[in-house]
Amino acid sequence: MIGTWQAMVIDCEDPDALAGFYEQLLGMVRIDNEPDWVSIGDAPDHPALAFQAVSPYVAPQWPGHVHPQQAHIDVKVKDLDLAEEQVLHLGARWTGEGSKTFRVYLDPQDHPFCLVSW
Repeated sequence: MIGTWQAMVIDCEDPDALAGFYEQLLGMVRIDNEPDWVSIGDAPDHPALAFQAVSPYVAPQWPGHVHPQQAHIDVKVKDLDLAEEQVLHLGARWTGEGSKTFRVYLDPQDHPFCLVSW
């Protein structure tokens, strides 16, 4: 092993707002809270999901590769319909894509993520 996972970092326009969306989606808490950098997790010594401000921010596009998604998060849920209702209430948008076991959404700053149910 060379190292351990510290964080997945997502470029965005507004780290505070995007971290707030994912805090509610994943039930995490803030670990770091700076104007240009916010990280959330379930404990300070566990891997985090981090958001860093970039300017100019260019949102990924789904689907497509002109502004590729680069990475996305899969969120495991028990009930896709209920989870969809909740993420839409938080500000997500459904892309219209998915299947019986997953659906693809865009977070409030257009990063794709999936709700998955097995």
